[in-house]
Amino acid sequence: MSKQAIPQPGSGKSRAKRPPQAADAAPQANEIRPGQSIELLKELHILTRDGKLNQDSRRKLKQVYHLYQFIEPLLAEVLQDHPDVTLVDHGAGKSYLGFILYDLFFKALQGAPHIYGIETREELVKKSEELAARLGFGGMSFVNLSVADSIVSDKLPQQIDVVTALHACDTATDDAIHFALKKQARFIVLVPCCQAEVASVLNRHKGKSLANSLTEIWRHPLHTREFGSQVTNVLRCLQLEAHGYKVSVTELVGWEHSMKNELIIAQYRDLPRRRPAERLLEVLRTLGLEEMGERFFVSQTAEATQ
Repeated sequence: MSKQAIPQPGSGKSRAKRPPQAADAAPQANEIRPGQSIELLKELHILTRDGKLNQDSRRKLKQVYHLYQFIEPLLAEVLQDHPDVTLVDHGAGKSYLGFILYDLFFKALQGAPHIYGIETREELVKKSEELAARLGFGGMSFVNLSVADSIVSDKLPQQIDVVTALHACDTATDDAIHFALKKQARFIVLVPCCQAEVASVLNRHKGKSLANSLTEIWRHPLHTREFGSQVTNVLRCLQLEAHGYKVSVTELVGWEHSMKNELIIAQYRDLPRRRPAERLLEVLRTLGLEEMGERFFVSQTAEATQ
């Protein structure tokens, strides 16, 4: 989003009037979900210390609740099969999502449900551990690992029900998909971010592809970046379908300020794999992305049927 320059004193230009900031106000009855921990919302700085909301925190709360609406039915479906629901949140950061999920869903469950937050920044892991201890959220663990390292780590169970990755940077979204596939996750929830790898390959081979008119789609650098991002998510969806998942793609409401508001939800349904695997490989060949085949691998079952 472009920013307007603010005239400096003495520049001879009148200052643009800013709209008045909304004063902190007590949350309305329908803004906080029933049973929600007020102490948690304060710790996450969604509520002020005196229990009020400002404009920014109201938007943040709306975003988290909107995402929760997508994830809650998935958790409920797992719960119909067994009470020990497990969820891994990759690139957890301050673990906003994990804490909200635990507070609204997990803490009321019987058995041994658990949420694991995966984060590379040790200081955030320690702060999340301290907050979980203060709130009595015993079914939460925080692991100081990269997403890639978590795939082979013995600190996590062999099988996980739900895997989430929101704005996991660099190649972490793809690593989260690989993690989910290895852990035989029933549901995968992704908000992709930082999709630069495909764009860099497109750019590197651009000269070789100029004879193909399709290259015009990504000839200019801005288009290369945007098209690379789009193709990355298309390949991710095809990869998930090639492993038997049903995939849906939508837009997160209330995240309009972010360009990274695409939501991918994958549900394992043991669907036919051959057709999406063929399409994935065809896209790679058509765009000169064959070297990305190792990252966007298909299942052995799909390969065997080709």
